[in-house]
Amino acid sequence: MTEPLGWGLIGTGGIAETFAADLSFTDSGRVAAVGSRHLDSANRFADRFDIPNRHASYEALVADPDVDVVYVATPHPMHHPNTLLALQAGKPALVEKAFTMTATEAEDLVATARAEGLFLMEAMWTRFLPHIAEIRRLLAEGALGDIVTVIADHGQWFEKDPEFRLFAPELGGGALLDLGVYPVSFASMVLGKPDRIVTLIDPAFTGVDGQTSMLFGYANGAQAVLNCTLFAQSPTRGAIVGTEARIEIDGEFYAPTSFTLISRTGARTSFDAAHEGTGLWHEADEVARCLREGLLESPLMPLDESVSIMETMDAVLAQSSGDSVGHD
Repeated sequence: MTEPLGWGLIGTGGIAETFAADLSFTDSGRVAAVGSRHLDSANRFADRFDIPNRHASYEALVADPDVDVVYVATPHPMHHPNTLLALQAGKPALVEKAFTMTATEAEDLVATARAEGLFLMEAMWTRFLPHIAEIRRLLAEGALGDIVTVIADHGQWFEKDPEFRLFAPELGGGALLDLGVYPVSFASMVLGKPDRIVTLIDPAFTGVDGQTSMLFGYANGAQAVLNCTLFAQSPTRGAIVGTEARIEIDGEFYAPTSFTLISRTGARTSFDAAHEGTGLWHEADEVARCLREGLLESPLMPLDESVSIMETMDAVLAQSSGDSVGHD
């Protein structure tokens, strides 16, 4: 039996907690070490999850010989430098979404990983969930016919706190990078990179994008209609509409959920898989599988696509109007 991977976690925030907890649902890996800028924080996190090694710097974390692979769980502006740190230490890395702040940063990480011959993957956990695997199968079989439209939204309500990371510019705040990346990545999975982008962006009270609506056009005539917002809880549903059938994904389309395949004549087929945990352990399994098979990237979340998604989000934000009225 293959030994479980020793994960080293950079960061001790909420997503790192979820990832650490979810590893209990798989035998492919365990948390071997955690690193923080403050030893007290690393100790509290390690005590909670029974992690043997704790470090007061990220440099010490990536140098830990018990760490086989690094999970980068810091705020968006730190993804690029923290991932470079791991790669330069010779460690493969799983990097929280959004992959980076910009496409230029993403290109640099990909180039570094390829030059070093190291595995690298964006932690877009949705790609590895059971319902998405089934949706991929249906798409590959042509069950929907020609794809006409992709629809997805991701809105959450957050208290207006200027120090909260999603409202803080210095922490890479904004709806698009944290919430909108899910609809954009979903559309990319189905339709690829758009060749036309139209956006409507309203800023939050701190100046970050607070609500962003996107219309993507594709060379084959398909379109994607996407939205994200920090101001309200939206349905968080997704749909893929084809000439022969459509798929309607239930709420929190990006998390473990159910969906219905509805034919053009109205016949309905439901999919609802049992699941454990939050679902992040599926991406950990994918990393373990790729490393075991000697792959340097995942075919389900290719590096070039992560760069392409960042290019699309760069283009979306570039259309932001400087004279939009912010939400107080």
